[in-house]
Amino acid sequence: MDSEKRSFLVLHGPNLNLLGNREVEIYGNLSLEELNGLLHTEAEKLGVIVECYQSNSEGDLLDRIHGAVGNYQGIIINPGAFSHYSIALRDALAGVDIPAVEVHLSNIYAREEFRHRSVIAPVVQGQICGFGPLSYYLALRALVNYCDR
Repeated sequence: MDSEKRSFLVLHGPNLNLLGNREVEIYGNLSLEELNGLLHTEAEKLGVIVECYQSNSEGDLLDRIHGAVGNYQGIIINPGAFSHYSIALRDALAGVDIPAVEVHLSNIYAREEFRHRSVIAPVVQGQICGFGPLSYYLALRALVNYCDR
């Protein structure tokens, strides 16, 4: 990694590997690879580096958060369904002292009631949801600006 540029970790949680095929009326038809490509392009415009990682495993995501210390200036995380019950992800984000933004493609507050509560939201700098892939762009821009302060 270029030590001159700031680096940000983008974590995609469970089922995001199915983007482009899964419930396109909710999540759109953009694949995860296409979304990651767009994030890399946006990062380049902002003069930063992003590393994107997807896992359906809570433990893998925990390991990536723990490994972010000293390597990344911020984390963007779409915890997917883990948003609603993963105390482990919540505690990992709280424990690493790295600014983070929670992101969702859909508006979780306009969906089923069980999706209305995020255990992640209280330990991150902000939450962006409901704008499809633009949610990730907004999160990246917000995080870069936050880290510039």
